[in-house]
Amino acid sequence: MKSLSRPESTLVRLASRAFSRTGRSATLVVLIFHRILAEPDPLLPSEPDAASFAIQMGLAASQFNILPLSDAVARLRDGTLPARALCVTFDDGYANNCTVALPILAARGIPATVFVATGFLNGGRMFNDTIIESIRRAPADFDLRDLGLDIYRLTGDAARLASVEQVIRKLKYLGVRERLQASNQIAARTGLAEHSDLMLTDDQVHRLSKSGIQIGAHTVNHPILTAIDAVTAREEMIAGKRRLEAITGRPVNVFAYPNGRPNLDYDSTHVTIAREVGFEAALSTAWGAAHRQSDFLQIPRIAPWDKTGLRFGLRIATSYAQRKFITA
Repeated sequence: MKSLSRPESTLVRLASRAFSRTGRSATLVVLIFHRILAEPDPLLPSEPDAASFAIQMGLAASQFNILPLSDAVARLRDGTLPARALCVTFDDGYANNCTVALPILAARGIPATVFVATGFLNGGRMFNDTIIESIRRAPADFDLRDLGLDIYRLTGDAARLASVEQVIRKLKYLGVRERLQASNQIAARTGLAEHSDLMLTDDQVHRLSKSGIQIGAHTVNHPILTAIDAVTAREEMIAGKRRLEAITGRPVNVFAYPNGRPNLDYDSTHVTIAREVGFEAALSTAWGAAHRQSDFLQIPRIAPWDKTGLRFGLRIATSYAQRKFITA
């Protein structure tokens, strides 16, 4: 990704001013990231590397008003949000949020929120990452038919990426135990080690918090909430919140729904639980901008997958007009 030229920067600035409003008519755009890679990875094409992320954050800092999430939500609620208000968030709790993203954010004075699934702290690995790393290491002919999957012809990066996406789609909506068992069986066939350094440690969570990064809850095991019963969903939310509060010594009052699609990954039951558990704001992955009439326990976000600085800037700018009201 290249930095904006002067004409491109002017175009983004004009577009953001045209689509955003201030005060009671203001809208809030929230960005969602997951990993920030040290180097590009062909099996993670939607994840920015450090160089691209630095350009994105430099552009965001120069063109938009980046606020801490809790402050932005409070100001949206009381009608004092500035124009071009923007928040930066990360889901899941990857270690590179601390090792790669934090220095880039700190150098630009950018606040952010990291939502952590606590069950993967200190050496754990999410099922989807187990699939990615297993298929990265798998032989060219990878037969998983006995697991209810297919035989995969892994002839290059494109084929491996397509296979990763297919396997993840088939396993995602299984129960937590079934999903974990299946992904571990796949990993065992490639010699993938159980312990991983992909996710944050307790010390890194504490470091993020001490550095001014807001820590948010994201359950313990990152289940699809609609795939589990309401009692278990409540336990997941409470346990994740309490663990993070114990690590940081601070209240954890924001939450992100795992996977985050309304009425598919979570529903009104989970919105009610989030309120009862004590979250002041909760974030979905529905696309759009929040406004004063939004449900603050179902705040939309946008994913900045753009490969050029101009498209990244224009995506944010035009998103201010996409007022979203989510009804799960």
